[in-house]
Amino acid sequence: MWLRAWNFLDRWLFGPLSLSPRPVGWLLRLLRYPYAVLRDLSQGQLNLRAMGLVYATFLSIVPLLAFSFAILKGFGAHRDLEPIIYEFFRPVGAAATQITERIMQFADNVSTGLVGSVGFALLLWTLLGTIKKVEDSFNYVWHVEQPRSFARRITEYVTLLIVGPLLLVGFLGLAHRAMGSESWQAIAQMPLLSRLVGFATGLEPYVMVTAIFMLVYMFVPNTRVRWKPALIGGIAGGVLWAAVGTIFTAFVVYSSRLTIVYAGLAIIIATLLWTYFGWLILLIGAQVSFYVQNPEYLRIGLRELRLSSVEVERVSLKVMYLVGRSHADGAATWTVTSLSSELGLPGIAIAQLVATLEQAGLLLATDDERLLPGRDIGHIRLQDILDAARNQKNGHAPARDLSLPPVDRLTRALDEAWRNCCQERTLGELVEEASS
Repeated sequence: MWLRAWNFLDRWLFGPLSLSPRPVGWLLRLLRYPYAVLRDLSQGQLNLRAMGLVYATFLSIVPLLAFSFAILKGFGAHRDLEPIIYEFFRPVGAAATQITERIMQFADNVSTGLVGSVGFALLLWTLLGTIKKVEDSFNYVWHVEQPRSFARRITEYVTLLIVGPLLLVGFLGLAHRAMGSESWQAIAQMPLLSRLVGFATGLEPYVMVTAIFMLVYMFVPNTRVRWKPALIGGIAGGVLWAAVGTIFTAFVVYSSRLTIVYAGLAIIIATLLWTYFGWLILLIGAQVSFYVQNPEYLRIGLRELRLSSVEVERVSLKVMYLVGRSHADGAATWTVTSLSSELGLPGIAIAQLVATLEQAGLLLATDDERLLPGRDIGHIRLQDILDAARNQKNGHAPARDLSLPPVDRLTRALDEAWRNCCQERTLGELVEEASS
């Protein structure tokens, strides 16, 4: 039943009517985004990753605060973290104050007792492992198969851990100073403007959440995320955070059964549930930003993309031809993103083929993700490209080499036909042929 419903929506939202320039076509194209997110949620992968991040959160929240304490103590601003922690747990209800005080106490004890010795390295290692789990989840959403290298991970994660708390506390300090200024107080005395000030003050936590989400979407995935998709994802996440937080607070306040059944564990259960919802909202916003930047994935979603054997061979030849031609002409080099746009294929398909061609020594990826021929294009045979494409690894165990003479003779004949067709032609000859 559910499968038929999803198939019906898929045909309706991606059918011929959705391509119409009329308002109904525009509306159908807009509805693709909530449809795609709800479809991905129904498949359960985002939910599982959110559950895993709940465990990572409780494993690392005290070390994270202790590390931030150690950084901010030098500026006398370590207590400014308390309202941020409280804002995160505020939907839990009256227990938010108690949870915040207990976490701050633990973090203060750890920062004064362990940081500065072997414990500092242990805390740092725990935090790096947690951020790695977060990056893996975002890479999954963004269809990124290659994580950061170990050196980049250490450098960028440590920079994030040091600069992040400073920027966050600095932003809050500037906001409070601006609100305490004489000009702001004069504005607040005006009746109409005072209402606007009160409204803006009420929106401040959600604006902060949206800004944090936007920065996370831009810098955590191991790919280039443009600021507009990150902003749209951050706004979607911020709106969901406000809506779900309000509903969850009302549930905690009015649900007496939770306290009756779980007694003293009710606070823990509520905290676990809200942490799960928080990570799920963060991943949903990341999914929205991914679809805004890559609308060609709206129909594919999180499903594994599989090209046919014919498509793999043709796209491999096209990729090598485009890279070889730009190299011979001295034109701008290609990237996975530009190839994806040129060939009209999702980036994950191009990235997999590029990785295969790179392993075969036919392509070379620079540090800035530019693609170059692996060697002189006059020495790259077309048969080498086809061999790399046809022998692409699929991750499965190789089949048993069963000898069947009729089949073996046919496959040898087909291979010979391929080689006779290509002969000793090279990529350089193919490029020269197109130029002439």
